[in-house]
Amino acid sequence: MTIKPIAMRDALLEKIWQAMKHDEKIFFVTADFGSPVLDKIRADYPDRFKNVGIAEQNLINISAGLGLEGFTVFAYAIAPFITMRCYEQLRVSLALLSEVRPLNVNLIGVGAGYSYVVSGPTHQCYEDLTLMRALANFEIYSPSDHITSAALLDKCLSKVAPKYIRLDAQVLPVLYEEFQPNMLQGYQILRSGQDVCLIATGYMVHTALCVAEKLAVNGVEVAVVDLFDIQSFDEKSLIEFISNYKGLVSLEEGFKNRGGVDARFHEFITDHDLLVPYLGIGVQPGYNFELGSRNELHEQVGIGLDASFDAIEKFYKKVS
Repeated sequence: MTIKPIAMRDALLEKIWQAMKHDEKIFFVTADFGSPVLDKIRADYPDRFKNVGIAEQNLINISAGLGLEGFTVFAYAIAPFITMRCYEQLRVSLALLSEVRPLNVNLIGVGAGYSYVVSGPTHQCYEDLTLMRALANFEIYSPSDHITSAALLDKCLSKVAPKYIRLDAQVLPVLYEEFQPNMLQGYQILRSGQDVCLIATGYMVHTALCVAEKLAVNGVEVAVVDLFDIQSFDEKSLIEFISNYKGLVSLEEGFKNRGGVDARFHEFITDHDLLVPYLGIGVQPGYNFELGSRNELHEQVGIGLDASFDAIEKFYKKVS
């Protein structure tokens, strides 16, 4: 059965719309950002839908207030704006307040990484993993296709905490036929191997799979893990999986060495006294105003297919 890919946001919003039929505690707030599915939510549940306009700081404060009243809130905006334009409100009204009061506020940010390719660095988002990881009490979800995006609704409803869901703005190839029960561990093994383990998140999962295919031609068999729960993945089971590999590589569409996924795995390796050699692949810090395809921009900043392949091949030769 071939599943036609759709936008991540539409898959998740469809699930939210369906859930709102049965759960009157779900409230949706947007910062003047739409979608065809969102039109159904606004039409069917006008009493539980608010458009605050281009005002992300108000978006967060209103969402926090609704959360304090017991609502499960979904706040929706473009990724760089819902994470950076309102950072103080995220810190005070969600991260800090959730320390003393239960809050279930779920931020949906569309436009992770370079997915708004032609809009330039103002709308591209390479800092969000760093910034959101710096906030205590936040969960961070980063799906790689629309199936995983939709499946994250269960986590949003069941776990009472502030959350950030970073979605790609482009329609990406489908990696899963359906939600798998073991996805609850926060990651999914897409490919096994015997040499190096690649752990990627979001768009970079697709790059990792292409790198794995290219390495296999040279006789190098690498594993690929899709990490979609950045903060709270099952560390014990992941340790068991990577213990048989000669090295560990993470791939992220975010700034390298700035506190994102690579920092998460430096902590992971240190906290568990792991001896596995590690390489972090991420965007070379800086802002690029050049026009080009996503693949072209990725090559320029060190995370494209060719750049990643070269770095991983060199790493493999070093650890073998």
